[in-house]
Amino acid sequence: MGVTLDVHQVYKYPFEQVVASFLRKYPNPMDKNVISVKIVEEKRDVSTGVIYRKRIAICKNVIPEILRKALSTLVIFYWKKVSILKIPSIQLEEESWLNPQERSMAIRSHCLTWTQYASMKEESVFRESVENPNWTEFIQRGRISITGAGFLNCILETFASTFLKQGAQKGIRIMEMLLKEQCGAPLAE
Repeated sequence: MGVTLDVHQVYKYPFEQVVASFLRKYPNPMDKNVISVKIVEEKRDVSTGVIYRKRIAICKNVIPEILRKALSTLVIFYWKKVSILKIPSIQLEEESWLNPQERSMAIRSHCLTWTQYASMKEESVFRESVENPNWTEFIQRGRISITGAGFLNCILETFASTFLKQGAQKGIRIMEMLLKEQCGAPLAE
């Protein structure tokens, strides 16, 4: 079935400041689930000026122990091994395309862990706001689908939905805090 979450936020700061804060957002003491973020590839297209980045994030395994045990029991019942659920962290891959000329940045991310059980994908865009060229619009769509867990698929997807919503709200709060610390008060209309 799957769970989808849409997020829309307008930051009352210029595009360049918002993107710079986004790229420095993690790790952050306000979100201890993100352990590290590392750039593994970065290149600039000389003809277009677009900057491509690939980053790998290491995040804590946030699946509650009770769900890990329930899923392990279910999978053992079907004679499969599930030591993968007991890992302490997961990896996410993020690719971004920053176009300074158009003042936009597109981002695609997905989970590299548990691909045989779950699919997690996000697509995001930062762009100059149509309301005010000194503001930045953020649009994101995230989707998680769980497979291979039988009747627990729905329970895990419900947990994922709650976690995604809380994570999106926390991410917006972190961005607002970073922007205020680094750039001062938001710009007025």
